[in-house]
Amino acid sequence: MTVDPIPDSGELLSINVMRDRPFSLSDAIGKAAGDFMKGESPIPRLRCAITLIFQFIDQHLPDSPGALQATLKTWVQNHDTQISRHLETPLNGLHEVVSQILNNREVLYEFVRQVDVAWGQMYDERPYFQQPGQPPHPNDEYTHESVHAELTIFLARFTSEADSEADSEADSQPNNEADSQPDGETR
Repeated sequence: MTVDPIPDSGELLSINVMRDRPFSLSDAIGKAAGDFMKGESPIPRLRCAITLIFQFIDQHLPDSPGALQATLKTWVQNHDTQISRHLETPLNGLHEVVSQILNNREVLYEFVRQVDVAWGQMYDERPYFQQPGQPPHPNDEYTHESVHAELTIFLARFTSEADSEADSEADSQPNNEADSQPDGETR
C-alpha cells in the first residue's frame, strides 16, 4: 500500500484555485513557463544588448542634428546577427559594425547617404548627397570625411571605455600570486 505525500500549503492553494476553473492550454503554458523562466529576464538577451548599445551611442556619439545617431542605431538593428554573436559583450558587436563602416569606402558612402536621407526626413529639407571623389556641398551637414572622422573618434572613445572597464575588472579581482610567498607562506 502506498501513502500519498501530504501536499504543502502552496500546493494546497494551487489545487484549490485550479479546482473550480476549467482547464485551458494557456494556463498550462503559463505554469510551464513560470518554471522555465525562473531566474531569467523576460526580455530577450538580444533586445537587452541592443538597448545597451543604443544607450552607449546616445552617451558617446555627439550629434546635435541627430541623423548620425539614428542611422547608426538602424544599422545596429539591421546587423542583429553580428550583435547576437556578442551577447555577453554587446559593445564588441557595436565595435564590429562601426569598424565595417570605417574599413570599407563603399559601405561608408552608403552609410553617409543613409545619414543624409535621415537628416532630410528629420528637417524636411532636401539633403545634399556627396558623390564619391567629389567635393561636398558647402551646406552638407554630413560629408564622407566628417562622418568618417566622427565615427573614428567614437571608436577611439569606445576603445578607451572598454580598456577602462577591463582595468577596473582587473583591479577588482584578487591577485593570488602577489599574495603568496615563493615558499608557500602567505603575507
